[in-house]
Amino acid sequence: MANPLRREVRQLYKNLLYLGREYPQGADYFRERLNSAFMKNKDVTDPKEIRKLVECGEVVIKELGTLYYLREYKAMKKRFYEEELLGLLNIGRPID
Repeated sequence: MANPLRREVRQLYKNLLYLGREYPQGADYFRERLNSAFMKNKDVTDPKEIRKLVECGEVVIKELGTLYYLREYKAMKKRFYEEELLGLLNIGRPID
């Protein structure tokens, strides 16, 4: 593996490992899947193929970011609508 590509692959692995800490099925599950994916492709030596695999990894990073964003959005939306519903039903407020 060429040095610039080696650095990119290592950085991709680190980024994915960092993002995997918040994975819904658990960090251990994500780490195992990540290791198996990288070990499966460890013998690839063609720079074009390595570049293509790195681009696929970057797509996974974007998808993980979207997954985490949607999870936060759903939690925020749920809280907002629960508060709004409680307000409409006048629950949790002292009666004047």
